[in-house]
Amino acid sequence: MTPIRQLFDRMRVINAAGPVSRLGGAPVAAEVAEAMAAAASACIPIDRLQAAASEVISSATGAEAGMVTTGASAGLTLAAAACICGGDFALMDRLPDTAGLANEIVVARSHRNGYDHAYRAAGARLVEVGVAERTRDPQTWEIAAAIGPETVAVAFADGFSPLPLEAVVDVASRHNVPVIVDAAAALPPKRNLRRFIDAGAALVTFSGGKALGGPAGSGILCGRRDLIASAALQSLDMDDSAEVWQPPAELFVADLFRDGVPNHGIGRGMKVGKEQIVGLLTALERYLASDEGELFARCRADVQTIAQGLQSDDAVNVCVEDQDDSLPRLRLTVDAGRLGRTA
Repeated sequence: MTPIRQLFDRMRVINAAGPVSRLGGAPVAAEVAEAMAAAASACIPIDRLQAAASEVISSATGAEAGMVTTGASAGLTLAAAACICGGDFALMDRLPDTAGLANEIVVARSHRNGYDHAYRAAGARLVEVGVAERTRDPQTWEIAAAIGPETVAVAFADGFSPLPLEAVVDVASRHNVPVIVDAAAALPPKRNLRRFIDAGAALVTFSGGKALGGPAGSGILCGRRDLIASAALQSLDMDDSAEVWQPPAELFVADLFRDGVPNHGIGRGMKVGKEQIVGLLTALERYLASDEGELFARCRADVQTIAQGLQSDDAVNVCVEDQDDSLPRLRLTVDAGRLGRTA
């Protein structure tokens, strides 16, 4: 056994937290690992591979286009960059310096979280709406009032509150402002792959290393073709000349390059490798073909086992929250006085 493998084995842990990034994500299936190994042994033009990925992602999500990213957070940064710059190469060259540019992203205070730093990394300025106590979501008129000439997008974090995405899209679309959805942990259920695009979101980002079962350092950004083209241009290796490079038609319209090609963009440090792209696409195909009902049944059995073990203590109230089309959850209420300690 090599020293590196010995070091690796000593670091193994029993993961009871799920496919979280800080624990390395989820173990990938053998089929995914084999696809990544095959990709690792070949040289593949990344722009063409991303163009092929766009077709697979479009089919899975219903979006006009898509790309593989280095994670959901990278997807948010690229989404913000795309909304700020569009197809303007001069603006791409400036990021993250957005002084004097339209750079505002409107976000509900109830949707603020540590991951929205990714928007600011592109030079965006977050404009909060809603009450400071986070006791309620903003009404749509509050979102509308926050939208102005400097607004480039409205941000929406799935699962953070009951605020309906459809209502947010409706008010944003009336002002011709795109909505970015952070759907990093929105899977399962499978139907969520299409739900956000169907609701009118302009850009949606998913984690590749969680329920999809792809590499931990992978994700999906999908949405409007023009915005995906901008995001791709700001993350691809642009060390090429306009005379030599042939942009894939599946990702880019030819008119975009009438004045040349952009320099390296804000996402250059978020470059995705062929192994991540092929691994993510293989995992996506496996996920689409999987039996979601079987997954939910297995999780229900696990939750019931945990619940039965906890119900033996009268100081702990156990409630299983279960729906047919989503993962079951276990809610615990602890009587700290009777138990003598907190949860």
